[in-house]
Amino acid sequence: MPKHSPSTLDPRSPLVLDTRDLPRRPGALREVQRVVPAPADLGVELIGVPEGADLDLDLRLQSVSEGVLVSGTITGPIRGECGRCLREINESMAVTIQELYAYENSTTDATTDEDEVGRMQGDLIDLEPALRDALVLTLPTNPLCREDCPGLCPECGVHWDDLPADHSHQQIDPRWAGLSQLTRTEE
Repeated sequence: MPKHSPSTLDPRSPLVLDTRDLPRRPGALREVQRVVPAPADLGVELIGVPEGADLDLDLRLQSVSEGVLVSGTITGPIRGECGRCLREINESMAVTIQELYAYENSTTDATTDEDEVGRMQGDLIDLEPALRDALVLTLPTNPLCREDCPGLCPECGVHWDDLPADHSHQQIDPRWAGLSQLTRTEE
């Protein structure tokens, strides 16, 4: 059975939950509401949560026979740029999490792989991996400022919303350029 060292987690870290005051009897419940700073690199290429931004945690910690079930909602700001027009995106996002954290030396050590179930380290739970999974997997890989964003003109790079309806970059094929002279009137 693998042994997990409780010395690897800092109980003062904002995303580490201490369960000492949660009885290890199935059904015991504790609610946690707190605001924590967002960790670094919480996002994808075009969009994510700014490092240090306030994340609102509204969680329930419930004792179950094999560990602690953490469920609830995490809300915070997301910042990025539109994948079509590169305009800034400033929104708020709420994600739900539900993760089981097994007690040390519980039967889950023998019945599950190391990365299948979260593991408690002593009385501590590291919420960051579950937060990262829930939030990053919810973010769009190609975010849009709005559903019907027309994007940019591929020729001049100006946003289509800022261009007149008749905007075009019509180019005459050089092989046919001589024919365009036939339609011109002599001056």
